[in-house]
Amino acid sequence: MSTLKAGDKAPDFTATDQNGEKISLSDFKGKTLILYFYPQDNTPTCTKEACNFRDNYQSLAARGLQVVGVSFDTEKSHQKFINKYQLPFPLIADPDKKIIESYGVWGEKKLYGKVYMGTLRTTFIIDAAGIIQHIIEKVDSNKASQQVLDLIK
Repeated sequence: MSTLKAGDKAPDFTATDQNGEKISLSDFKGKTLILYFYPQDNTPTCTKEACNFRDNYQSLAARGLQVVGVSFDTEKSHQKFINKYQLPFPLIADPDKKIIESYGVWGEKKLYGKVYMGTLRTTFIIDAAGIIQHIIEKVDSNKASQQVLDLIK
């Protein structure tokens, strides 16, 4: 569970996307950013979430929202995931988990009674000034984009 809260300055980051291009929080200055963290490319729930953002991308973009996904997968994995599902937004490769940890979304998870460490599915809505406006910790992968739109007035 993230220690960040609405009203906090979003932690700065610079990393590479699926094409090896540098991407930083400062690239989104003056824009509203939907920064979503997910556990892994090509897993059923993560694919549903990414495809939900894809299917509703036009309505998000029409509201001036930028979408960026982050996981610890490699650039190559992200590239395959984007190509397979025609995702229209960048995915940041964070294999050393620097961004994941700075946003406080690396934590304990449970699956079939087994406890392990992993990325906690979380969406941050960051305003034009780099301030966190909303944090969605209970992400519904089938309605991830609607959860965002419901918070943005």
